[in-house]
Amino acid sequence: MNKKALVIGSRGNIGKPLCIHLKEKGYTVLEVDTKPGWKDGYLMADINNCLDLIEAFEWKPDVVFMLAAMVSRVTCEQAAGLAVDTNLAGLNNVIQLTRKAGAKLIYFSTSEVYGPDIEFMDESLSDPMPNNRYGLTKLLGEKLVEYEVRTYAMEAVTLRPFMMYDENEDLGDHRSAMIRFVSNLARGMEIEVHKGSARGWFHVSDAVEAIERSVGVKEYSVINIGNPDIRSIEDLAEIVRAELNASPDLITHIDLPERMTLQKRPNLARQKDLLGYEPKVGLEQGVKLVCDNMKHLFT
Repeated sequence: MNKKALVIGSRGNIGKPLCIHLKEKGYTVLEVDTKPGWKDGYLMADINNCLDLIEAFEWKPDVVFMLAAMVSRVTCEQAAGLAVDTNLAGLNNVIQLTRKAGAKLIYFSTSEVYGPDIEFMDESLSDPMPNNRYGLTKLLGEKLVEYEVRTYAMEAVTLRPFMMYDENEDLGDHRSAMIRFVSNLARGMEIEVHKGSARGWFHVSDAVEAIERSVGVKEYSVINIGNPDIRSIEDLAEIVRAELNASPDLITHIDLPERMTLQKRPNLARQKDLLGYEPKVGLEQGVKLVCDNMKHLFT
């Protein structure tokens, strides 16, 4: 029998491609988001209003992908109350309904939970210290999930994604360096590169495969998902610049802003061992995909 998947946050940058991927894998999908809309298989609901979610859980999903959240370190500092309400109270609404429905929860956390002082970001670390409200609320959200698993035997998996990107994602100054660099340089605008920063870049096609595979993990686990190819942000900027044939004068190097982590180096052994997955899209290929899409948008 095909599994029934409830995707909460279905209209977001990860939710949209995940829904497509799940359907290709044979899932029956019910989408939930706050964005107004009307179509078969979609419900408009806010996780902060649990009554709005009842219809979705009466559908009796087998698995719930919890993607809805207040995201971005900048926006969560600005809208502190909304961040706490959504990422904790809203999450708790979903947790309680998931448990009562007897479904499995896939909780989408963030690499921001680790904070700036951990050189090798391993899931077994007992007390990470995030340095922004986004990371803090997501870490506390993990604790809520773990409590339900430990106390009420709820089935769940927590995923900590590292630097996911998609050539079709929304644009904006709150987005990742990958998207901001490409969108700005494609328009002849300047970019700021953080000196000494380094990341591994995880294409959405790899991300959705890893997320779907987490459904098969039997025991509760926290799993980093990402790409092991760690590159400096200077390298990323140069690859983007060369692909777009942009002027080197558009690149400015600055010190790392506050509440950011200089380098993110995850342990990805669990991604390989528990999910049986290794990324397929390399950085140069991913940059070309994003650049080709931006050229289409801005030319």
